[in-house]
Amino acid sequence: MRMFYKRADIVHIDGMPLVYWARLLGYPVSREQRVTYVDWVHPLLALAAYEGWRVFYLGGKPGVAARAAERLRCQYPSLIIGTHHGYFRSDENDTVLATIADFRPHILMVGMGMPRQEYWILDNLDRIRANAILTAGACFDYIAGEIPTPPRWMGRMGLEWLYRLISEPRRLGRRYLVEPWSLLPLMIKDIQTRFLQRHRI
Repeated sequence: MRMFYKRADIVHIDGMPLVYWARLLGYPVSREQRVTYVDWVHPLLALAAYEGWRVFYLGGKPGVAARAAERLRCQYPSLIIGTHHGYFRSDENDTVLATIADFRPHILMVGMGMPRQEYWILDNLDRIRANAILTAGACFDYIAGEIPTPPRWMGRMGLEWLYRLISEPRRLGRRYLVEPWSLLPLMIKDIQTRFLQRHRI
């Protein structure tokens, strides 16, 4: 994952815990600097439709991305969009890459969930020709109506995770209730480092 973020041109904050963590370390990070798919996906796709940019979405269960694409075409009639589900075997990877290459996307959105989407992009980066490659998580699952979209007020309050946990407890229980504790040693180390930097003579 570290290599993925090193190679990324833009890294944005999509969770409030990172905002709080940064503030704890003394960085001037505001709530408004947190950006989720709800904030960027429709403005981006509207611009893509206007500019004639080709968008390809890779991810989701079979049929989900296609349904999302149909909804988006109704909303943005001039949008040029292609899709492929994310449930393919490793021996099908070359075929998927060929499908993407034939479409010649300006924007490639990869929504396979973290960390699979990041590893897939990193492993195939040198074989992809696109102006921009974005991690998109469950973006098209929301658009297709497979997963209920959290209310905006919950997103603004940093409670989107709670809505998602209630909606999908089996899939997200470990991610939100167990995995964060593994970051505690890193947080303590960061706080100690910051404290020493402030009090260094």
